[in-house]
Amino acid sequence: MLVKFKITTSLMLAAALLTSYGLFAQKKPNVIVILADDLGYADLGCYGSEIPTPNLDKLAQNGVRLTSFYNTARCCPTRAALLTGVYSHQAGIGHMMEDQGAAHPAYRGQLNHNSVTIAEVMNTAGYFTAMTGKWHVGHQHGVYPSNRGFNRSLHAPAGGFYYGEGKNAKLFLNGKELPNDSEKLPRNWYSTDLWTDYGLRFIDEAIDEKKPFLLYLAHNAPHFPLQAPKEDIDKFKGKYLKGWEKLRQERYEKQIKLGLVDPSWKLPPANPNIPKWESLSKEEQEKYDHMMAIYAAVIYRLDKSVGDLVAGLKKRGVFDDTVILFVSDNGGNAEPGLEGRFEGETPGSALSTVFIGQGWAEAACTPFWAYKHHTHEGGVSSPGIISWPNGIPVSRNGKFEKQPAHITDIMATLVDLGGAKYPETFEGNKIQPLEGTSLKPAFTGKPIGRKNPIFWEHEGNRAIRDGKYKLVAEKTEKWQLYDIEKDRTELHDLSGKLPEVAKKLEAEYDAWYKKVGAEPFEKTFKWFYDYDKAKKEASSDK
Repeated sequence: MLVKFKITTSLMLAAALLTSYGLFAQKKPNVIVILADDLGYADLGCYGSEIPTPNLDKLAQNGVRLTSFYNTARCCPTRAALLTGVYSHQAGIGHMMEDQGAAHPAYRGQLNHNSVTIAEVMNTAGYFTAMTGKWHVGHQHGVYPSNRGFNRSLHAPAGGFYYGEGKNAKLFLNGKELPNDSEKLPRNWYSTDLWTDYGLRFIDEAIDEKKPFLLYLAHNAPHFPLQAPKEDIDKFKGKYLKGWEKLRQERYEKQIKLGLVDPSWKLPPANPNIPKWESLSKEEQEKYDHMMAIYAAVIYRLDKSVGDLVAGLKKRGVFDDTVILFVSDNGGNAEPGLEGRFEGETPGSALSTVFIGQGWAEAACTPFWAYKHHTHEGGVSSPGIISWPNGIPVSRNGKFEKQPAHITDIMATLVDLGGAKYPETFEGNKIQPLEGTSLKPAFTGKPIGRKNPIFWEHEGNRAIRDGKYKLVAEKTEKWQLYDIEKDRTELHDLSGKLPEVAKKLEAEYDAWYKKVGAEPFEKTFKWFYDYDKAKKEASSDK
């Protein structure tokens, strides 16, 4: 017995010594951040959709779902905030890719050097960093993944394609343009599959180098022009002849059944500008059914690629040690308006252009109202799925996490997970303080301890959420105040009943607006208003 005690004690002392030298230090998890493009809050099965998304549903079932994950309402700003952990204005992308000049530092259309990317930070913690997919944060200005920290990358400057023969299909491998028919690419490639294919190739390099990896996998699905294989589209044709009102209601009822939505959050009235489904001709209904079938096929294929990714991770024996974060860059897309677009001899093919239009976009954003561009819940709410078999307790599997989370939180979370240090200076440049909050405590059901409100500004649409209250307004409209815990669908304006709360939030918003260098959109982007006005006048003359 004494000998056994001595042996056990010796082993414990040896383990303590080894740990002190870092030999038994806790293994850093791998991390994959998956960003969908224009995916609405209700577009996944585990968030209320009828579209089969079994692979994402399984990640949610064996992980945690965020009920209140927020983006910035638009693609470029969301990407900038995700990559840097600061608000998009602070990163230099307060709007889109237009460079407004040195006098407007928040609107240079490219990531600035007073911010650092997740790759630049995670490299310092020993990670192998890779990126595949849609970049959209300054390629035309010379800002590539390869010169912003990513060890490996296969990126498209923006989106606008799915197939290699698409008119906007341009690829860059590690910063160098790659012909679409290159031997380095699969034949007849489809972008959703390609991003995962190359992601796994880069992961193989990380494994060979015996490094933990960070993969930023930025899909261009389900962004327009919607394109998918015919056999996938055919799976869904005819299933949407029920119309957008019924689809929205069915998704809402499923969300309640799932426990995602509180039954007290009533479904907002349909936008009166959207025609009633029953008022459409049979030909129009068939056209819109076909449009939605293509959209569903794109999402179905997106989910398949996630399944391929998970299978690849399991085959390599790294799935259990990998944190997967899945979110979307904005709410459902109602561009360019009511009718959407349905162009091309074979809708859904590489030479076609399809947008789903406002009716289907409203269903995509269920149970909220407003869409991409807007700062009401429909525009800024995203699915948020977190999977990590070795880090999320089994007791948390399938649970909903109601604490608000924001796209700037991803950098803070990665820093926390990887034991990295967010820098004050980087390559001779002073770096702005981190704005996000680590979500890692929420993995195990603990408070994340957010200290500051969450803010939004896009094209003059603006909002602030502090605790349960949200102050929000469209462009030049007056502020509205909502208790988001009781009224997430924003139906009961409390600004008249709680003027002091509204006043306090407005003051906080004004201070943030100045801090990040935001400017009145109608002045800084006067060309946008002139173009929009001319387009509307031309349309009214027809």
